Amino acid sequence: MLELTILGFLYERPLHGYELKDRIQGLSGHVRPVSDGALYPAITRMVKAGLLERRTEPGTSAAPRRTLSLTAEGRVELLARLREPKDVEITDGQRFFTLLAFLRLLPDRAEQAAVLRRRQTFLNTPASFFYENGAPVRAEEEPDLFRRGMLRIARATGTAEKQWLTEALRELEGGSSEDPA
Repeated sequence: MLELTILGFLYERPLHGYELKDRIQGLSGHVRPVSDGALYPAITRMVKAGLLERRTEPGTSAAPRRTLSLTAEGRVELLARLREPKDVEITDGQRFFTLLAFLRLLPDRAEQAAVLRRRQTFLNTPASFFYENGAPVRAEEEPDLFRRGMLRIARATGTAEKQWLTEALRELEGGSSEDPA
């Protein structure tokens, strides 16, 4: 996900490394903070792979600043990752949110809708954090107060996300985003 995030933010405009880190922190830092030990090696790998370009510019003080920008190959890679996200990027909520942050960059609404349909299919598959005899445990069946809370919160979040997905798909596929009630 780190590479997708780097590609996504640099698609928008060139950034200095510390600006890029701030943007990544803003997107997911409270859940998965990014360290310099992860960010800068990823940037180096991506530069070597031809996805990013690094330029040195004069700084406002004596120290030069390194600006990162996306190459043509980086743009192609970003769009490919958005078009065909890995399964974990669909099933993991935080990873899916990262994907959503950049999904607008796909120019084809049908491709955007296909990604949302994958998430919708995943959310419509019965699941739970806990299973009894192979069947998902529902909140109403869970005797433990805290596990019951987990299940209720997850259900409420899932319900809201399913509603949004329905509205977004309707809009992307040419219908109204209004509920026909």
